[in-house]
Amino acid sequence: MIPESELKEIRTYLEKSENPLFFFDDDPDGLCSFLLLRKYLNKGKGIPVKSGFLDEKFLRKVEEYSPDLVIILDKPLVKQEFIDKINVPVLWIDHHPLTELKGLHYYNPLKNDKEDNSPVAYWCYKIAKRKEDMWIAAVGSISDWHIPSFAKQFSEKNPDLLPKNIKDPAKAIFETQLGELTKIFSFILKGKTSDVRTAIGILLKIDNPYEILNQTTSKGKFLYKRIKKIKGMYDELLKKAMSEVTKDDFFVFYIPLRKIAMARDLATEIHYKYPDKAIIIAREKEDTISISVRSAKHNVQKIMEYALREFEKSYGGGHIHACGGNIAKEDWNKFIEKFKEGLKKW
Repeated sequence: MIPESELKEIRTYLEKSENPLFFFDDDPDGLCSFLLLRKYLNKGKGIPVKSGFLDEKFLRKVEEYSPDLVIILDKPLVKQEFIDKINVPVLWIDHHPLTELKGLHYYNPLKNDKEDNSPVAYWCYKIAKRKEDMWIAAVGSISDWHIPSFAKQFSEKNPDLLPKNIKDPAKAIFETQLGELTKIFSFILKGKTSDVRTAIGILLKIDNPYEILNQTTSKGKFLYKRIKKIKGMYDELLKKAMSEVTKDDFFVFYIPLRKIAMARDLATEIHYKYPDKAIIIAREKEDTISISVRSAKHNVQKIMEYALREFEKSYGGGHIHACGGNIAKEDWNKFIEKFKEGLKKW
């Protein structure tokens, strides 16, 4: 858990800030975390971070916006060199495996309870304390395969979004309207940077989930129209991936070059449909291969550590049953070989 004293400390920093700058992971948990704090403060800029590392190349954004506070949300990999060159307070709220960096304020539930990796959106909801935004916190939490402590209260108010009998995060994602929202939030983050920025700006003005699901307002209609094309591309890729699944316990699917980044979404859904398989969804880039890894039976966090330890240009990490990474093309075949070895160990 993150103790109330630390949540209070975060609130104090946020409320004193006149021009906060948020860097957040480009997944629904990261997006929801930003939305919750941005709605709470009604000020600040947000930058979704698509790359694995938050590093020196993002310093230009710090220079551009001249913030008096930098907040990092749900990013597992942050470079010390990035922190060293920022001359304002930095808050890092995360729930991935613990790391040690200097010159910032680090908040992570794993510091106090090694079993508690509750999503960052859950903690941002506890920071903001805005009941009207519970649905956003629910989207972020469920998207990270976590049933939050407020789920019962949410279900009582919104049984059509999350029925009371749903206790399994996987079923919440793939069998409920709340799960549909997690997909919508994920698709909102895909595509051109300018389109993503516009969509997030509109999302900040959405007051309730039905504006999107039922398209009851012009804002909701705009967002639904935007993700419709992306959803079509996703469905096409999912169909292709499903057609290539074999009886093997280990499945690798390659997304063609220049396709929109959908590895994370595909890995999650194929993992749901084939829970006994270890899955890697790989998306080719120019010099690297971006991967999303899932397995219910194996500790892919340890397997990734094992498979990557020989490589200098490749990196990755995440949670026990879900990881991501970027593998240099020159390392790919050896990485797969090491990953298979790891499957036998963990």
